[in-house]
Amino acid sequence: MQHHTRPAGSPPVNGYSHAVTFAGPMVAVSGQVPVNADGQLVGEGDPQAQLRQVFANLATALGAADAGFADVVKLTVFLVDLADLPAFRQVRDEYLDPARLPACSLVQVGGLVHPAFRVEIDALAALPS
Repeated sequence: MQHHTRPAGSPPVNGYSHAVTFAGPMVAVSGQVPVNADGQLVGEGDPQAQLRQVFANLATALGAADAGFADVVKLTVFLVDLADLPAFRQVRDEYLDPARLPACSLVQVGGLVHPAFRVEIDALAALPS
């Protein structure tokens, strides 16, 4: 896996790589939401608590595929409120290695499947050979 954080001529980045190249099998992780293993909403109205639960759910799904955050090549982040972006960056930085940041897309959405959800994140990971 090779991270192309800021290729010559590309704009500055803030916590992602412009491109990531990889070879081998891949796992797609469905969008994870702030719900715990019992199906209960975590952190209603609290973006950091919701993000921590989402990243914990991502870790669980990746682990089931024998992968981890070091294997993630792409994240897609859906935020209802862009005011939650600093919280996303803070929590993301607790889980991802700043030297191996995945490619990332961030989309503001009008709402998610549950009105109390503030965030949903899906991932693509390159499985270890």
